Amino acid sequence: MKIGWLTLTLLLPLVGAVATALVPKAKATLAKQLALAFSLVTLVLTAIIVVGYRANGAEKYAEDLTWIEAFGAHYALGLDGVGVVLIALTALLTPIVLIASWNDAKGGRWSEKSFFAWILGLEALSIGVFAATDVFLFYVLFEATLIPMYFLIGGFGGAQRSYAAVKFLLYSLLGGLLMLASVIGLYVVSARAGEPSYLLSDLSQLDLSTNTERWLFLGFFFAFAVKAPMVPFHTWLPDAAAEATPGTSVLLVGILDKIGTFGMLRFCLGLFPNASEWATPVVLVLALISVLYGALLAIGQTDIKRLIAYTSISHFGFIVMGIFALTSQGLVGSTLYMFNHGLSTAALFLVAGYLISRRGSARIADYGGVEKVAPVLAGTFLFAGLSSLALPGLSPFISEFMVLAGVFSNHKVIAVIAVFGIVLAALYILIMYQRLMTGPVRDGIEKLKDLNAREVFAIAPLALLIVAFGFYPKPVVDIIEPAVKATMEHVGVSDKAPEIPVTEGQK
Repeated sequence: MKIGWLTLTLLLPLVGAVATALVPKAKATLAKQLALAFSLVTLVLTAIIVVGYRANGAEKYAEDLTWIEAFGAHYALGLDGVGVVLIALTALLTPIVLIASWNDAKGGRWSEKSFFAWILGLEALSIGVFAATDVFLFYVLFEATLIPMYFLIGGFGGAQRSYAAVKFLLYSLLGGLLMLASVIGLYVVSARAGEPSYLLSDLSQLDLSTNTERWLFLGFFFAFAVKAPMVPFHTWLPDAAAEATPGTSVLLVGILDKIGTFGMLRFCLGLFPNASEWATPVVLVLALISVLYGALLAIGQTDIKRLIAYTSISHFGFIVMGIFALTSQGLVGSTLYMFNHGLSTAALFLVAGYLISRRGSARIADYGGVEKVAPVLAGTFLFAGLSSLALPGLSPFISEFMVLAGVFSNHKVIAVIAVFGIVLAALYILIMYQRLMTGPVRDGIEKLKDLNAREVFAIAPLALLIVAFGFYPKPVVDIIEPAVKATMEHVGVSDKAPEIPVTEGQK
């Protein structure tokens, strides 16, 4: 069998994970270097795929091999614009996390090499999830991503890491079990229609009864809502993010949680368009609650990482809102938001991790006056915070604007209320910065070291991309738009949204 580009990109970090795990325990530095090398080669391969996708479209990367014939399951991989963007985000964040987390695994339950091996394993499985075009393969990879994340949280996190890891696993497994029921239901329906198949191209053509489609939709949606995470299925995230290392939190929120919103777009809308339209009013209300509830709880947090986790719950509310607005502008904005949120939240978590590692505390009350002793750290933290609150000129702004414009086209009241989430975002970011960085220098802060070269090097690519795509998002939008157009045609709803505005600075 000829190995395709997607399979090669998936296998490379998996091989890297095994190679890293086999390095002798005494040679921790070699294991780190090996893991970083594999992640950088994976990034190069991903860049080649992105360039080739722009030039030749998705057909070049389609792979299909019969896997379990009795089930109609295939090893099938393929790309659309949404998958391309999220695979690129995965490949980009992994080496950045490895560099930023160079010393974070010391003192963990297992050896340092295990930490780096699990990160590469998570990268491989995530790429597979975003590329899978067979529902059964997607489900297997969806569940498999829980394994490395469980060990990353439980093996290298804080004092309550075991509790956080188990809670993360239980919530995710519950959602996965409900998805499995729907996966089995799809097999039964496709078998009755003729040949059993799990291929998306076949399942999207099934003629489902109204009740059947709604029940199957609910199984998938619940699993994705837990993963996203949406209120009221969100409570595992603050615990997991607070106890995990900063790099693990980046992978959790920046990549793994995107599987939830990716699944809503590709599977809920792609397989169950009528049920998605039926559920839209309830989903939009839940998304709106997530926006406001997450923001309000962020304002009241006393722990830095828990605060950032609640901001992400609010941001994911915007993403889900854009998806179920069922307008092209909302869908493009949501996909762009997934990418931009990954950049901004990664920067915020990593800088917060640098701060916490120096002080030895995540309590906001233990800080004050940091900007006087570590101005580069404080300035970088402010930049990441302004990106998170979607300051105009930084990349999250255009995606948030597009989401709200898309929602406003069909659901004006929801959009108007959601705008208050932007106001609350300014509050929780600026209040956090004020408490941490300004005012008199508190005891224990006087000797705080500023960022070193390695830490600046890890953050720099994120900062550059946040600024670049803030002024010129067109390359990413051009990749996303064809997939959104195909989804809109499949769902078959009337798109009242105006054309996506492109300012002079974005041309």
